[in-house]
Amino acid sequence: MKILVYPHDMRIGGSQLNAIELAAAMRELGHTVAVVSEPGPLVDRVCAEGIEHFTLDPGRRRPAPATVRLLRRLVAERGFDIVHGYEWPPGLEAFHAVRNRRDAAAVCTVMSMAVAPFLPPTLPLVVGTRQIQREVLERRGRRPGHVHLIEPPVDVRANAPGHPSGEFRERFDLEPGPIDVVAVSRLAAELKLEGLLTAIEVTGRLAADTRLRLVIVGDGPCRSQVEDAAAEANARAGRRVVVLTGQLDDPRPAYAAASIALGMGGSALRAMAFASPLIVQGERGFFEPLTPETSGMFLEQGWYGIGGAGAERLEAILRTLSGSAERRRELGEYGRGLVVERFSLESAALVQERIYEQALEAARNGAGLAVRRDAASTIGRVLAYKVERRARKLRGPVALDDFNAVAKDSTATKDSTATKDSTAAKDSTATKNSAVTKNSAGTSHQ
Repeated sequence: MKILVYPHDMRIGGSQLNAIELAAAMRELGHTVAVVSEPGPLVDRVCAEGIEHFTLDPGRRRPAPATVRLLRRLVAERGFDIVHGYEWPPGLEAFHAVRNRRDAAAVCTVMSMAVAPFLPPTLPLVVGTRQIQREVLERRGRRPGHVHLIEPPVDVRANAPGHPSGEFRERFDLEPGPIDVVAVSRLAAELKLEGLLTAIEVTGRLAADTRLRLVIVGDGPCRSQVEDAAAEANARAGRRVVVLTGQLDDPRPAYAAASIALGMGGSALRAMAFASPLIVQGERGFFEPLTPETSGMFLEQGWYGIGGAGAERLEAILRTLSGSAERRRELGEYGRGLVVERFSLESAALVQERIYEQALEAARNGAGLAVRRDAASTIGRVLAYKVERRARKLRGPVALDDFNAVAKDSTATKDSTATKDSTAAKDSTATKNSAVTKNSAGTSHQ
């Protein structure tokens, strides 16, 4: 097969890293693969993999007829069989680029907290958790397009214990001694900021009687807020208990340096691959460690949660982990084993190959009227969404990552069936009533 992969952007982030890693894995299976995207830091990674890259205008509207025309031309001229869009705008553009063809098919992967309701029902979807898969199927009924599950994959060979971290430690003056809690995260308001500020506050408070040090790796629009909080914590402690490194194009040395990892989504999974004990960060006070008792919850709902005891819970977890090297080793080994067993890149590539084959077979059989009906109705629903979003902007700020924020707001007051059924939920009041739909990776690795 000839496959054109279209990530939603090329900043360092989970959805786009998954897109590139799976593209390289598909090539290893013998397929021809190219990537089309706007410029960004991850383009260098695409080129380093030896994958052909086509450039999109970073100032374009999304979705845009001009992008659909470009994709359509690439399919016609280069003979691509599959156009795979990651997140809803690329997915929608991919759908329209091939909707009149029987020799090419579109596939859309959604790693956000929610699936946009206006995505065409005939468009094959890939989601990252069983919970989201079930919710889409329940909401949409018997949709003609399949809803597949690929749990966020990790290259467990490139991300593994023993990766060099000495240069990273020297660069950021991380002297030996403290127990390093490492968070690799986008410094963004949606999903991330609340938990990071709580972690800074707790680390500063624990500085009086522990040797914890919080290392935050990443950048983003909320950097100044994070810097201010870190400066306050360091001043109160009288030493550097919070270190900000900024964005790293290759964060593996930071993961390797972690005594304890703090994160969500794809970042949480990568931390597990390095055998770091993991604290899963969510929103509205959610902090829970990965243990054999909580793993079922995270495998169902994704590496995220909503609702918990906040700073009090995080402090209790950090005191337990910092006080026992044996417990850190035990949980780190457990996490590494889980990610190798369930989230290997090679296994995900084989699943994705079958999804492509199925999508092509459906296109060859011809969906005809259903696809044309989808195309017409989707345009109207997207326009309605754009108008409604513009109206919200006039009333005040709106979230940049809309379908993460929408899912958070719409589910935060519901009990999660998956959480209620898990052992962890029975044991932990911090997770009892959390409503969770974020996978993995959300759309952001950092």
